[in-house]
Amino acid sequence: MESGHRRSVDYMATLFFGFCILTMMPNLAAGITRHYTFNIMHQNYTRLCTTRSLVTVNGKFPGPRLVAREGDQVLIKVVNHVSNNITIHWHGIRQLTSNWADGPAYITQCPIQTGQAYTYNFTITGQRGTLLWHAHISWLRSSVYGPIIILPRKNDSYPFEKPHKEIPILFGEWFNVDPEAVIAQALQTGGGPNVSDAYTINGLPGPLYNCSSKDTFKLKVKPGKTYLLRLINAALNDELFFSIANHTLKVVEADAVYVKPFDTDVLLITPGQTTNVLLKTKPTSPNATFFMAARPYFSGRGTFDNSTTLGILEYKHQPSKSKQFPSFKPSLPPINDTGFVANFSSKFRSLANAKFPANVPQTVDRKFFFTVGLGTHPCPKNTTCQGPTNTTKFAASINNISFALPSVAMLQSYYFGQSNGVFTSDFPQNPPNPFNYTGTPPNNTMVTNATKALVLPFNTSVEVVLQDTSILGAESHPLHLHGYNFFIVGQGFGNYDPNKDPAKFNLVDPVERNTAGVPAGGWIAFRFMADNPGVWFMHCHLDVHTSWGLRMAWVVLDGPLPNQKLPPPPSDLPSC
Repeated sequence: MESGHRRSVDYMATLFFGFCILTMMPNLAAGITRHYTFNIMHQNYTRLCTTRSLVTVNGKFPGPRLVAREGDQVLIKVVNHVSNNITIHWHGIRQLTSNWADGPAYITQCPIQTGQAYTYNFTITGQRGTLLWHAHISWLRSSVYGPIIILPRKNDSYPFEKPHKEIPILFGEWFNVDPEAVIAQALQTGGGPNVSDAYTINGLPGPLYNCSSKDTFKLKVKPGKTYLLRLINAALNDELFFSIANHTLKVVEADAVYVKPFDTDVLLITPGQTTNVLLKTKPTSPNATFFMAARPYFSGRGTFDNSTTLGILEYKHQPSKSKQFPSFKPSLPPINDTGFVANFSSKFRSLANAKFPANVPQTVDRKFFFTVGLGTHPCPKNTTCQGPTNTTKFAASINNISFALPSVAMLQSYYFGQSNGVFTSDFPQNPPNPFNYTGTPPNNTMVTNATKALVLPFNTSVEVVLQDTSILGAESHPLHLHGYNFFIVGQGFGNYDPNKDPAKFNLVDPVERNTAGVPAGGWIAFRFMADNPGVWFMHCHLDVHTSWGLRMAWVVLDGPLPNQKLPPPPSDLPSC
């Protein structure tokens, strides 16, 4: 009896010693738990002399910062006080075995209805940098978005110069009318949606827009310092060029993954992408004002918001305010400069060192070839439409499947073995009708409406080639994969050649991202390991294309070990 008691005392002493060691070494200790409450509420905002009631989080536009460290658990209680259904997506968070917290409506959850609440619960594993959160239902992302700032673990440093200050810069779009009405009208008429009225930097349009000179973002800096700018494109439908006059930016991170640093005067950033850059200010305070500018890159045929948002880089300690300093505007590439875009995107490389390895799959179990682009649906009988012809509506597809959102959540139906009637598992692995994808389009542009998924066994190594098509015009498509980062091993213009192109793949230090632009009239190839069980959405991050059906779902099966299985749904998961 006594020896058993002594054993338990010894055991407790060992436990206590171990606990002390852990607490003395915070790097080994688990992260902390951070609690947030997001109240979805209406708030009036005035821009361009137009006042609108926006759907917001906690009354803020853009929304509040979500700050955590690598290794932290994050709990965000989302309470819906508005008449719209809502979900929030934590864009780029890996969500390892926390698929229930991913957020796309009708994929991983039913929306949070009026008067209801849902707590998103996830742990940040192996990620640090900048991401974003945003609404993931219809077009509510237009005002419901904000930054996710993931700091390194306590004793870890950045693999670049420690900045004097860090500033999130969020690009968005402002509509003078409710964007929900804009997309509803477009889906009804079959035509392209009305475009936004302005672009914004941190919610402010800047002096080039009607009555907006006071609504201008000012970045106040000191001379001789280094600033970390956390750039986030939260715009609904536009890829953006960005530049600061007479200043060079050093790119150090993309989509919360460190990259080999490189200098640039101009950046391209697509919706859903994040880019961290270092801005080195001039050694002494110059007697000048420098504008920062963002304006769209557009390669398609339709209409778009062809305007420019300006902010101001302002040096502190400028000698005299009475003098009129000269102001400098940056020069940005032509609107449709696909050459610049291809050249810029090819500069991104993983660090690929001992601390931050690039674990790109060297061999591949499954290869998929997906065409992405626009197409048409027939107009309802006895009506005329405003699509490419008066008998068709605009649509978009992957491998000719225009994905129809189910009326219940796919993840729930999959988990409980009730997917019959919700979705099928026969998504085409190759285009059903091969054609010259970037040449003369086929006569038949009709796409098929269906809810199909692709099933992957746990730990499958996957290669996906995304091929843009010239149906209704070649166009760039920023594709986002939920629940995963992927390695971009190749890209090119024209049709992908399976015999020649793989020889040129970069399997050493390819960039790792969660959102990547498929070049207009070209292709990208990426690889990932299917090591995260659940149902994962993949879609174009131009919301108009998502609304038209350029979206699909992957189902990744459970692995053999307990930590490789999808846990049961939380008790407060919303019901449809």
